Order: sequence, then C-alpha cells, then structure tokens
Amino acid sequence: MATGHGGLGLPDGSCDCHHHIFDPRFAYTEADRLRPPPASISRYEGVKARLGIQRSVVVQPSSYGTDNRCTLDAVARLGPGARGVAVVAPDVSDAELQRLHGGGIRGLRFNLSRGGGSPEAMVKLAPRIAALGWHIDIHLAGDELCALEDVLKGLEAPIVLDHLGRVPQPDAENHPAFRLIAGLLESGRGWVKLSQLHRDSLAGPPGYEDAARLARRYSQIAPDRLVWGTDWPHVVAAEPVDELADLALLLDWIPEEDLRRRILVENPARLYDFPALG
Repeated sequence: MATGHGGLGLPDGSCDCHHHIFDPRFAYTEADRLRPPPASISRYEGVKARLGIQRSVVVQPSSYGTDNRCTLDAVARLGPGARGVAVVAPDVSDAELQRLHGGGIRGLRFNLSRGGGSPEAMVKLAPRIAALGWHIDIHLAGDELCALEDVLKGLEAPIVLDHLGRVPQPDAENHPAFRLIAGLLESGRGWVKLSQLHRDSLAGPPGYEDAARLARRYSQIAPDRLVWGTDWPHVVAAEPVDELADLALLLDWIPEEDLRRRILVENPARLYDFPALG
C-alpha cells in the first residue's frame, strides 16, 4: 500500500512509463531537427526522488533515430528498475532484437507524428516483437490515428498509445479517435499512457476538466491497461512543466487507491516485464 514515497505517498514499485534521456556522448541523427539540451540520468534521478517512484521506462526519442545506444546505456545505468522502448529499422535482424531484449527493451516506438517509422513497418515488425512479449508504442494525433484504423485492428502485437491517445478536445468522447481507442481497449489489445495530461486540453488550468473526463472514461473502460508517464524533460512543452503538480493532478482525477495502484504499479509491471516486488 502507500508508503509515503516523495510528497504524494505513492505505492511501492510506482513507475514512470514515459521519459527520455539526452546524453551528449551520443550524437543526434542528422535527419531529425529536435536537438534538445542534455537531460542526464543524474537529473532524472532527482525527478524520481522528488516524485517518489522506483521504476521508469526510457523511451527512444526521435533525435537519435534508430541508434538506441543512449537508451540502452540509460536503462543499464538506471538499473533493474528500468526498461526501454526502442526504435529500429524495418529490416532489423533477429539477433539485434534479441540483443535489445537483453538490454531491457520491451517495446518499439513509432513516433508517426514526427515521421518516425511507417504503418507498413509496424505491420512487418509486429509479429516478430510479439514473440518477445513486446508491444508497439505509437505517438500520433487523434485525427490522423483514425486513418490507420484497419492497420491498428490488424496488428499482431499489443498497442500502446502515447499521451491520452492525443484525442482532440473539447468533445473527446464523441470523436472517432476515442471510439477507435475505446474499441482497442475493450478488445484487450490496446493500452493508453496517461502522459502529457494537459497537452490537448482546451479547458485549461487548474483542473483541465476535459482531459480529466477523458482519463476517467479510459479508467472505466480498461483499468488494467492504463499506465502513467512524466514525458520528462518535456522538450516540446510550450510552458515549464512541474512533474509533481502533474502527478498530483492525475491523483486528483483518479482518487481510488486500488485504481491508482493498478496504473502506477501493477499495469506497468505486466506491460514492461518488471519482476515481482520482493
């Protein structure tokens, strides 16, 4: 149960399922314009301590393309409480997938919003990574997601949608993207990350009521397939982001202690293959 970690009393094993590391030891790809300043492991460890979390998932940013060295290095340095989500070429070898698995990778990211990968590559890679127990992680605006409905419904791997599924507001529940995501959740094949909680909100602070309604609807549909993430270091945020305030906002939206535990501990453990808490 809650142990008083950080300032919010989170349960043991709480996990940030979406953050990045940017390390100048590893060169950015020439093809991507997103070149943020360094965001080190030592700085991120400070975020973990402030929030009171013990586990995290390092997500490969578009800045590194298919060069996963920074992500693998970060997972190794963060230790047993870390996993990773990688980006690979469509023709990646079986040996490379096995190497990534050994380095703690448990999913492949397709940041389609920035031209990262293609629907064709997702279809090609899905059965190969499903055999490893991995998932397909997708970031794409909700309007564009709808165009991939047939692809998503046919993918031979679990699907994880970043940032509340990026469903347009203010009437998200009546948008076709929400109905598509709800169908994936109900089928047992879809997951949603409760991250960038206010990115698409039109209601605004302090409560972001439209985003809150969307998060609550997801929790009613599939409480066992929701996870949470900080999206640290917030490289595309228009304003500074306070991770502690964001997490407090989520806890305000999800007041039930058992549901919080699922989202923060139990669901991430299943999705990212974390060991049982000792």
